[in-house]
Amino acid sequence: MRIVIGSDHAGFPLKATIIEHIKSLGHEVHDAGSYDPEPVDFPDIAKTVTSSIIDGKADRGLMVCGTGVGASIAANKVKGIRAAVCHDIHSAHQSVEHDDVNVMCIGAQIVGAWLAKDLVTSYLEAEFSTDEDFRRRVRKLAEMDGER
Repeated sequence: MRIVIGSDHAGFPLKATIIEHIKSLGHEVHDAGSYDPEPVDFPDIAKTVTSSIIDGKADRGLMVCGTGVGASIAANKVKGIRAAVCHDIHSAHQSVEHDDVNVMCIGAQIVGAWLAKDLVTSYLEAEFSTDEDFRRRVRKLAEMDGER
């Protein structure tokens, strides 16, 4: 799978650990920045991450900021993106299985490296359910995108 990952300065230190973990799982990874610990605005990184997904250059995305909340808000502003903050294993896989989430957001000030790796594994191994209830709901989300 092709994964794009981005972080702001608060998420920068954890991002390197996550990138190595993604590679160890056999996935291709593209680092969309930031590239150093200097302050950067998470909406700018979210644009880069989400553009990669919308343009078909990546299958899924990851964003790492202080809490994951700002990254999620920014990513969800983009039509076709379904982003979720996931700080527990159940949410990491169920967000994909039930809601077809394509950007997982993690708070580097909330979770440590060990949990972050488990979250990423759970997220990347999950597949969108074929259950019609979940499919119907995601279609309704797509319709809501068109209403903007």
